[in-house]
Amino acid sequence: MGYDPNVLRRASLRLEEERRRRAARTEELRREAYARQPRLAQLDRMLRGTMAELFSASLRAGTDPAVSVQDIRARNLALQQERLDLLAQAGIPPGDLDGEPACPLCGDTGWRGAGMCRCLRQLCAQEQIRELSKLLNLGEQSFDTFRLDFYSQTPWPGRGASPRENMELVYEVCLSYAQKFGRFSLKNLFLSGPPGLGKTFLSACIARTVSENGFSVVYDAAGSVFAQFEARKFQRDAANLQEARDETRRYLNCDLLILDDLGSELTTQFVQSALYELVNTRLVAGRNTVISSNLTMEEAARRYSPQIASRLEGEYHVLHFFGDDIRLLKKNML
Repeated sequence: MGYDPNVLRRASLRLEEERRRRAARTEELRREAYARQPRLAQLDRMLRGTMAELFSASLRAGTDPAVSVQDIRARNLALQQERLDLLAQAGIPPGDLDGEPACPLCGDTGWRGAGMCRCLRQLCAQEQIRELSKLLNLGEQSFDTFRLDFYSQTPWPGRGASPRENMELVYEVCLSYAQKFGRFSLKNLFLSGPPGLGKTFLSACIARTVSENGFSVVYDAAGSVFAQFEARKFQRDAANLQEARDETRRYLNCDLLILDDLGSELTTQFVQSALYELVNTRLVAGRNTVISSNLTMEEAARRYSPQIASRLEGEYHVLHFFGDDIRLLKKNML
């Protein structure tokens, strides 16, 4: 699960800030408690002392430590009980002064061995949603707000079904794809149809759900993606070259890439090469991709090289969008 380094950095900073905030709050509560109950400060010092005594007794040579350890443990338990009684009298929950981690799984480090803990993964998902929201209106775009009533129930010429019937099937596939990401039978989708029929909306719904489930998602327009591949090859400025390398690495390595508006770009020989690298690298690595396009699959096959066409036709499931332009329908309702 390869998150964008910027997303991971921001999430890690938030985790660290939360840890510092809790530590500062614990220290403040501890000072207040000690001022109200000076005996608490003494008990805490004595409890720390018994731990040192236990360690020393276990290492003392030439003597049987069992008796000493038993005595120290008895005193430790008595001190703990007195501390609990004082805290109860003061109305202070014991955990407030002990600095217990918010995440018991990782101790608020964000990592469990070499694996990312779910607490950090949740923060990464939140930061990723924020990043995606720069390109998509994720405040409103979700599967729950998708409206089928904009699609006509009248059979569409040459399709054998109405736009409403078709979109019901498209919606169910997109919903299952997002909710069962990584486990769904389809790995790659090709959303095909004219503008204004919901391709971008459903792409945003997929991006949101998959991201919230803890996977790395990158969404970008085809033109912007190819521009980064071009910069990676021809850019001479070191800073811009590094940025282009980082961006193309994101496109190639994220769990889900959503490539929007394929076919709107000027299709040069270089674009053909970049698209092949993008599609083929992700297929070989087994990473999922969603492509939206105004082109049909047949038009895409004619527009791009046979190698690209073969991979698109063989590895992508086409979802057809047809009907009246929803944007115009909404505009006319105003």
